[in-house]
Amino acid sequence: MDDDRVAVARRAARAGAAVAADRFRTDIDVELKDGKTDVVTQADRDAQARVIDVIRESHAADAVVGEEEDELKRVPPEGPAWVIDPIDGTNNFVRDLRVWGTAVAAVRDGEPVAAATCLPALDDTYWTDGEATYRNGEAVTVSDRDDPQTCTVCPTIWWGFDERDQYGRATNAIVDRFADMRRFGCAQAVLAMVADGQLDGVLTNVRANPWDSVAGVQMVRAAGGRVTDLAGDPWRHDSRGLVASNGAVHDAVLEAAREIDGLNG
Repeated sequence: MDDDRVAVARRAARAGAAVAADRFRTDIDVELKDGKTDVVTQADRDAQARVIDVIRESHAADAVVGEEEDELKRVPPEGPAWVIDPIDGTNNFVRDLRVWGTAVAAVRDGEPVAAATCLPALDDTYWTDGEATYRNGEAVTVSDRDDPQTCTVCPTIWWGFDERDQYGRATNAIVDRFADMRRFGCAQAVLAMVADGQLDGVLTNVRANPWDSVAGVQMVRAAGGRVTDLAGDPWRHDSRGLVASNGAVHDAVLEAAREIDGLNG
C-alpha cells in the first residue's frame, strides 16, 4: 500500500471535480476535437490544471498522463506517473446529465498502485489503495451474481461513426446472454459501478485510453473482480479490449466482448 499516493489521488480527484462542478449546468462553450461527438470545454482544461497542481505539490518530478492539453498520452513503462481525466463523460456534462467525474490514478512501472474517481453530481467518491475499494469511506465489493441471466452488463468506450456496426454486435451479444443492458457514457463511472456491485460487467473491444480506464480497473480488481483483454489475459493500459466483471460471470462477459469481432467459435 502506498498511503501517500492514495491520499494525493483522492485529494486531486476531489479538487478537479470541484472545479468542474462549479461549471456544471452553466452556459459553457463547447468545442469539438476530433469529431462531432468528441467534445471539450474550458472546464475540462481548468479541472485538469487543478488536478496537476495538487499532484505537483508533493510529486513535482512525476510524469503526468492526461486527456487534455500537452500532457503525455501514454503511460511510461518505468517510474512513477499519474493518469488523469478531468471530466470523464464530457458529453454528459455538456448535456446537463449527472454521470461524469474526475479520475486520478497513480502508477508505478506501468502498474496502478492507487486511484480515485469523484462523481460530484452523484455525490459519490470512489477510491482504492489496491487492497480494497471504497465508496464515500465504506468498503464495497463486486456483486455475487453467478447466473448471467440475472446480470446487467454495460458496453463502454464509444465507437466512431464508421464502426457503429460494432456497437450493434455488442448490443446483441449482451442482450442474448444477460438480463439487461445499461449504457452511461462515462467509462470510469461504470467501472466504479462494477466494483460497487451495481453492474455485473463492462465490455468493449476497442483500445481504451488510459485516462478512461486505469483508475476504474484498479477499483474493480481491488473489489474482488476480474479485468482482462479480449484474449482473457490480465488487462494492461495498452491492451486492446477491456472486459471487467464480478469474476463469477467473466467467461460470459468475455464471450460477449469477443463476439463483437467475431472471435468466438
